[in-house]
Amino acid sequence: MCGLLGFLTADAATSDVVDQVYDALHCMRHRGPDERGTWHDDHMIFGFNRLSIIDIEHSHQPLRWGPADNPQRYALTFNGEIYNYLELREELAADHGAEFPDGTMFATEGDSEAIVAAYHYWGADAVKRLRGMFAFAIWDTETEELFLARDPFGIKPLFLATGPGGTAFASEKKSLLDLLPALGLSDALDPRALEHYTVLQYVPEPETLHAGIRRLESGTYATVREGGEPKSTRYFRPDFRVRSFAAGSEAARYREIAAALEDSVAKHMRADVTVGSFLSGGIDSTAIAALAMRHNPKLITFTTGFEREGYSEVDVAAESAEAIGARHIVKVVSPAEFAAAIPEIVWYLDDPVADPALVPLYFVAKEARKHVKVVLSGEGADELFGGYTIYREPLSLKPFEYLPKGLRRLAGRLSERIPDGTRGKSLLHRGSLGLEERYYGNARSFSDAQLRSVLREFRPEWTHQDVTAPLYAQSAAWDPVARMQHLDLFTWLRGDILVKADKMTMANSLELRVPFLDSEVLKVAEGLPYDQKITKETTKYALRQALEGIVPSHVLHRAKLGFPVPLRHWLRGTELFDWAQAQIADSQTDHLLDKAAIKTMLDDHRAGRSDHSRRLWTLLVFMVWHGIFVEDRIKPEIQEPAYPVSL
Repeated sequence: MCGLLGFLTADAATSDVVDQVYDALHCMRHRGPDERGTWHDDHMIFGFNRLSIIDIEHSHQPLRWGPADNPQRYALTFNGEIYNYLELREELAADHGAEFPDGTMFATEGDSEAIVAAYHYWGADAVKRLRGMFAFAIWDTETEELFLARDPFGIKPLFLATGPGGTAFASEKKSLLDLLPALGLSDALDPRALEHYTVLQYVPEPETLHAGIRRLESGTYATVREGGEPKSTRYFRPDFRVRSFAAGSEAARYREIAAALEDSVAKHMRADVTVGSFLSGGIDSTAIAALAMRHNPKLITFTTGFEREGYSEVDVAAESAEAIGARHIVKVVSPAEFAAAIPEIVWYLDDPVADPALVPLYFVAKEARKHVKVVLSGEGADELFGGYTIYREPLSLKPFEYLPKGLRRLAGRLSERIPDGTRGKSLLHRGSLGLEERYYGNARSFSDAQLRSVLREFRPEWTHQDVTAPLYAQSAAWDPVARMQHLDLFTWLRGDILVKADKMTMANSLELRVPFLDSEVLKVAEGLPYDQKITKETTKYALRQALEGIVPSHVLHRAKLGFPVPLRHWLRGTELFDWAQAQIADSQTDHLLDKAAIKTMLDDHRAGRSDHSRRLWTLLVFMVWHGIFVEDRIKPEIQEPAYPVSL
């Protein structure tokens, strides 16, 4: 694992530029407290902060590798883990080892050399062979070309900025902010990204809230030459069209799913340090923990919750841990802890994410880091196997498909006349719309009317369809559930879930691994028919069948809960109301937001006239972000990492 930073520029050898890169690394010291440094030649500077997981003693960065005639040709800096690196090393050595005088292709025992050697022999196609999570940069000293790549799902981040002064890239955006002047770029905000954030509750790829900084999208690679723009190529295109199953029986299909997941967990357990597992009360994390126990009977599991009834899965998680025989540790988060941690959490996020579940995730990661250096988690199962309740919506709306378009439009107009909160209003409205109009992911926050009331420069042409239309175009022939899964894979999963998972764990120098988001698991999930994902009674049907005998029965058919946060109650009571009032009063965002309208929303929420909790949280998180990164008014206390290497 590594917090990587690089700068491709005309004169990389000047000491002041190298010093700037070294200083900028300090902003992401939490990503790699074990080792820090820089390397450069005449055009390329690499910086890194390393968290050592595999081959702790030898796989230092940047790693140098090359063929026998030029053993220092490539320099690599790499953030992530390649889980099939042993198999790749064996294949590469068998095919090309004889080219080396002593037959030794690799000087270390780690996964980094497998990436560079694969790139040398297979070119850009090497990324399709990597099974893991990654963001990496390879500098070819012969061709003077930079190669950048991210994993298919977007588990590991990579930010990019290109200006007159060159191209810079980093694992965290805050490190690039320090380099914007050297790049010849301003720190201006992107108003369209802000509007997208308020609608979606996250900033969608490739945008960031800073106009001069973008993200290399998940599942893509890019090449850059000095003085040129990055040229990106998409190599990952999932296909959720239903496919026939060769083995013939449903039972065989379920065995194949279980086998793929078991193999993925086994490979995700590869590490030279202790591996633990997050454990909520749900099927996904319980499945991962149960399979991990087969490889480490001393597995430690971790969960979090709140004292308020109905907002905690602590008891169910403890029961699951007992059933699989794991040692279990619980972190209960108080309202005071929650509020106090918000500025620090937003600093770690880089861009705001208005998902309150990231706060308890931060605390359980902090607790886990006292015991382990790596944790497994269950993210991605819902997108791959059909786990969200909203995926059942096409079943409830199917009668509308038989209505003529005129009657559907009439139902929509009728819904507008029905008072808010009236039973059936939402059904009529959503039934009048096509899938592409009504579904834009799991995050639903502001309506256009609500957004117009709080955004100073609301632009109706900047809609969620900026993000969703190209994705829907790719899935036009698929069934509606498959289209929703595909959309969530490129929006909610990589924009919210994986961002909070990466940022909150790395904030605590803890590596998170997600075995569901594996290329081999995807293969068994992609072609599932509609009725193997969603039924009238349940979600993730095939996965639940596959996990019979692996997951304890008390969890196997439970409804999804996740990490619910009592935000609605806290914003009405003493826990967060005063805090929210203070944020609105102190924020210097008047040119962007109508603070009087936001204050009215807060008062209406407290009085119980409306539930504005998610909308308020979206705006409050942005205000905190603006206070940190724009106003320099809020200064979180970021501690120096102080974790032992040997965990």
